[in-house]
Amino acid sequence: MYFEQFYLGCLAHASYLLASEGEAVVVDPQRDVEIYLKAAEEHGVKIRHIFETHLHADFVSGHQELAARTGGTIYIGAQAGARFPHVKVSDGFELKVGKLRIRAMETPGHTPEGICLVISDEEKSQRPWAVLTGDTLFIGDVGRPDLSKAHTPKELAGLLYDSLHEKLLKLPDEVLVYPAHGAGSLCGRNMRAERSSTIGTERLTNYALQIKSRDEFVRQLTANLPTKPEYFLQDAEINRGGATALADLPELPPISATELNSLLQEQVIALDVRPGDQFAAGHVPGSINIALSGQFATWAGTVLGLSSSPVLIADSLEQVSEARLRLARVGIENVRGYLKDGVSGWTNAGFKLDALSQITPQDLEKRMQGGASSKPSVQILDVRREPEWNAGHLEDAVWWPLDNFKVSPPEIDRDIPIAVHCKSGYRSMIACSLLQRAGFQNVSNVIGGFDAWQQANLPIQTEAAIEA
Repeated sequence: MYFEQFYLGCLAHASYLLASEGEAVVVDPQRDVEIYLKAAEEHGVKIRHIFETHLHADFVSGHQELAARTGGTIYIGAQAGARFPHVKVSDGFELKVGKLRIRAMETPGHTPEGICLVISDEEKSQRPWAVLTGDTLFIGDVGRPDLSKAHTPKELAGLLYDSLHEKLLKLPDEVLVYPAHGAGSLCGRNMRAERSSTIGTERLTNYALQIKSRDEFVRQLTANLPTKPEYFLQDAEINRGGATALADLPELPPISATELNSLLQEQVIALDVRPGDQFAAGHVPGSINIALSGQFATWAGTVLGLSSSPVLIADSLEQVSEARLRLARVGIENVRGYLKDGVSGWTNAGFKLDALSQITPQDLEKRMQGGASSKPSVQILDVRREPEWNAGHLEDAVWWPLDNFKVSPPEIDRDIPIAVHCKSGYRSMIACSLLQRAGFQNVSNVIGGFDAWQQANLPIQTEAAIEA
């Protein structure tokens, strides 16, 4: 048997290829499917079967393109309501691929149509070898239960409890666990960094599996749910119908500086994908910085939305191509083009750049102590998520998570300088660019974020200390 996990770090997404006797299966493919075709060719196998463990909400899946290019059959849970040619999978479904046996279990909870795939390598043993758990069971966590229009979170949480305890936890302890997402994904909230585990390890260490009461499980799983980006339900619908092939997307045209200047007057988004430090040093006025170095596509989907039609600003055509692909992975397909010759093309056309100041935690702390008047000398804006804020934050900071910026900017005084921070500096740079675009003039990014503040042994507050 041949088995390979493909891990896409920027989306914290895991997909799989299994093969036996020349025939291959792909599970939960990402949007760009070349990696599976290349792996199949290298190992001399043909992709004949494509499984989706559920309708993914955080990315656009490549199942339809992969099926079209290989002639493979798509399999998905019977409750999915899929609108592409497929085989409906219910409890008891089995597929033999060479010496591999794949048995499906319906495991609703994260979504109504969720399935898990129990894999046996019958060349070695009839016993289960591994289970591909989709977003039902993660390493250290379970799937969030609030991604359905037809079911309430409490209903799905109850179904998830049943799926875990009546099906997955009935498997032997030595069975390997391979989920569809890892740490950093918004499909759960407490995932560990490992890429695989065992049923036995999860039984002992996964917090959600320690909750014995169904009612208590439902209560805990529906309390303090992480932010749900608007595009999640949209991506699920795209996957229900099947996405178009990436090759069908039109080639991006170069856009002159003069044309971009006119588009900016019409509130068109200019998306600068360069590293944050380069953006801070000089950028097109009104442009938004989401650097390719981080969770670029997730934040683009969250902050911009799928209906946005950005113009890309990059250092190279390679960066343009990478940004275009990563945007398409979450469903942002209508990219207008890219700024010809990048920032240098802007300045060569006679247009000026804006800059963004940056401040160290030590200098920020001095400024915080220096306000003798009734007005503070600086406002601190914390754009991290709620669990991060509750664990510790700067005194007198204003909390407005970056996830909320699409709804509105924070309600803060525009006349007082603003210092923005997140954990490390990536999200705060996005927030700073959005504030500048919204007309805030005196904005600074805190270098290194809350991590650097703590490393400098500067004071913090916690919610527990405040309540005490």
